[in-house]
Amino acid sequence: MAGVTPIGLDIGSSSIRAVEVRRTKDEYSLTNFGQVPLPPGTVQGGSLEDPLAVTSALKQLWAACKFTTKKVRLGVTNPQLVVRETSVSNLPAKEMRRSLPFQVRDMLPLAVERSLLDFRPLEEPGDNPTVRGLLIAMPKDAVMALVEAVEKAGLRVVDVDLASFAMLRAASRLDAQVEAIVDIGAEITSVVVHADGEPLIVRTVPRGGTEITASIATRLGLTPAEAEALKCRYGLHGDERPGSAEAVADAIRPLVNELRSSFTYLASGERQKQVTRIACCGGSSLMPGLAEHIQQQLGVQVMYADAASRLRDTRAARQRGFDSFVPSAAVSIGLTLGAAA
Repeated sequence: MAGVTPIGLDIGSSSIRAVEVRRTKDEYSLTNFGQVPLPPGTVQGGSLEDPLAVTSALKQLWAACKFTTKKVRLGVTNPQLVVRETSVSNLPAKEMRRSLPFQVRDMLPLAVERSLLDFRPLEEPGDNPTVRGLLIAMPKDAVMALVEAVEKAGLRVVDVDLASFAMLRAASRLDAQVEAIVDIGAEITSVVVHADGEPLIVRTVPRGGTEITASIATRLGLTPAEAEALKCRYGLHGDERPGSAEAVADAIRPLVNELRSSFTYLASGERQKQVTRIACCGGSSLMPGLAEHIQQQLGVQVMYADAASRLRDTRAARQRGFDSFVPSAAVSIGLTLGAAA
């Protein structure tokens, strides 16, 4: 199976998504995709709570979709994720990996012994004594638990990548604007702000569609199922219930405030960059009226990301329901694009 492109595998809070592509010259053709729901509570706040459920769902997904390979590129995120711009000693790659724990020990809230570390350069180091880039740290146990659950399904994890970088790879628009890509999931919202593909801020916000639904239910005295139906069908427009539109607006206020604080931090920090466009993706971003509401609250142009823009003709896939899959697939698409690069 040499030369086979690994499948992009995204394990979210509510479902697992997988995308398979084939590279021809400089183009990527979608060959297969699929998703399977996860039982509630399987993944909570980015942490794996029920490994057996993930393993079982993966076996079901591979049996149903008949992917041509068991090699996968796994996306990871976590509320304790640290992505911080810093400068480290300019060393060859192997020496860099060995020395990184000693160079960044005092920068992390987690002990380096319990962290998986990586460094992504943001410049060509040349002969400079240091190189500027992004330090990435994840809790080791959380990542290894996810890898183990995947491999128990008979799959082989050939690489692990940060979900935010995969999202950037799939959904970014490369132009003069400073763009924030906001992936609103069930329990986590991933935010990556970039300028022409260079990451400026990467955040994992422990807020998402589940919290919004719970807030609506509490405010209006509804069952979770009724609140979910109101959110998905009417969103910010509300229905015939008195105060429903206001309840939904109140429910998303904490998330909007998180975005505002992130953008304010960037504008007032060392870079002094102003976000001029927001691209939304993720299943919870499809709430009616949400894009317009965020645009009004933050005074920034808001649009929906096209995570399939770098894939060649997807007409055959669209006939299989790819259009409804794409809004939640930015990470899985970006993972397999990275594997094919």
